[in-house]
Amino acid sequence: MLRLTDIKLPLDHDEQALENAILEKLNIKKAQLLSFTMFKRGYDARNNKNIQLIYTLDIDVENQQQLLEQFADDHRVKETPDMSYKFVAKAPENLEERPVVIGFGPCGLFSALVLAQMGFKPIVLERGKAVRERTKDTFGFWRKQPLNTESNVQFGEGGAGTFSDGKLYTQIKDPNFYGRKVIKEFVEAGAPQEIEYVSKPHIGTFKLVGMIEKMRAKIIELGGEIRFSTRVDKFDLVDNQVQGLHLSTGEYLKSKHVILAVGHSARDTFAELHEQGVYIEPKPFSVGFRIEHEQSAIDRCRFGDNAGHPLLGAADYKLVHHCKNGRSVYSFCMCPGGTVVAATSEEGRVVTNGMSQYSRHERNANSAIVVGISPEEDYPGHPLAGIELQRKLEALAFKEGGENYHAPAQLIGDFLAGKSSKELGDVQPSYTPGITLADLSKVVPDYVTEAIREAIPAFEKKIKGFSKPDGMLTGVETRTSSPICIKRGKDYQSINTPGLFPAGEGAGYAGGILSAGIDGIKVAEAVALAMTEQA
Repeated sequence: MLRLTDIKLPLDHDEQALENAILEKLNIKKAQLLSFTMFKRGYDARNNKNIQLIYTLDIDVENQQQLLEQFADDHRVKETPDMSYKFVAKAPENLEERPVVIGFGPCGLFSALVLAQMGFKPIVLERGKAVRERTKDTFGFWRKQPLNTESNVQFGEGGAGTFSDGKLYTQIKDPNFYGRKVIKEFVEAGAPQEIEYVSKPHIGTFKLVGMIEKMRAKIIELGGEIRFSTRVDKFDLVDNQVQGLHLSTGEYLKSKHVILAVGHSARDTFAELHEQGVYIEPKPFSVGFRIEHEQSAIDRCRFGDNAGHPLLGAADYKLVHHCKNGRSVYSFCMCPGGTVVAATSEEGRVVTNGMSQYSRHERNANSAIVVGISPEEDYPGHPLAGIELQRKLEALAFKEGGENYHAPAQLIGDFLAGKSSKELGDVQPSYTPGITLADLSKVVPDYVTEAIREAIPAFEKKIKGFSKPDGMLTGVETRTSSPICIKRGKDYQSINTPGLFPAGEGAGYAGGILSAGIDGIKVAEAVALAMTEQA
């Protein structure tokens, strides 16, 4: 097979155009083209009056070797790589120990799945509930029911990504095509087939729920075990090496191979690990607000007269601005046609996040507008100081919101002018349980306020209407990424705690569903190799 990249065609091209483009590119006759399939489809909307679709195609053709030699200097014509997943090990028949996976978000899910497929029968410990029960608790909190600190947006089967846009793209390098393994497993579990070829695939919460249940059933069928409402309270370390785990159920679980796949909100777990001497470093993260505009305005700006085209869907954006004070402000986790959601996991704190369903048909577009901060400059000293800064800002947001889990919110125009908002404009806030109009400068450090006030007018130059006065800002966004990194070596084990395999977003090695799933596969392979070498 040949892979052709960067094939550009008009948005509304006819069915024959792709085949004609292949024949023209390779300078071959129709009889030589045996078949072709679409590997990737994206678009270029920089000129919204002439939007082009961009294809990557896999082609079966006569005289393939001759064509490869003919186009040897053309990076757009190459042999299709082997993207099939190959297991690195197989569990021995006399397996004496079972690996343990802590956390059942995307990273833990794929760690457990790959270990189960290799025959290692993993035990998964998830402090939260199964995904449907967890969904009831989460939606209940949004409807002003009590917060369950063990079952919410952050904790429970599926992880924080379950209540998100379900984005399945990443900028990490993936030379071994682990991402294809993640995508194919999702499709087998019921995800739309299109996620295999669209350039920015997403799933949405409601589809993710059913998919996660099917993947859990697959792990169990292969001999794995999932224990919900089971938190790890202490790690049994002998000479700094993992021997087992003390659980919240009172049980002791023996294992010398433990994958730590908790999310970035497992603050008590990080504190326990630090107390027990596991090496942890602080790392940069970002803080800011959620910004909302009418989705129709974003569509018109990005797509012009093509807004609403079925192949384009709801428009997104990606923005960055480097400020005079040395800070960088950028959009993060943009959710087209979505809602701003309550994402706290601790009492007395307010945290925002964004979520979309598969359809992306809600009225507003939202994204985080956040400022990068660093441990050297903003939270020096203790490795867990970033967590304390998060908590401080979340508590301020709780106070300014009215101490009832309403979020403090402000019109963009009022924020830029430095005055509290008194009434809403055209953009209706989507956050539930509700919002309280306030002065958002009171919930973040001055340098964050200063940077965002500079960035929003700069973003207006790229997205017309971005600084629209009645657009909404809702605070506070603090959990963009983990504020810590549990350092690991080339063998994926903690650098000073053998047997502990830090993985995924919480440990500082991923950012999003796809990259977390990829990291879960890598760590599962490392565990499998470590266990077979010892067997």
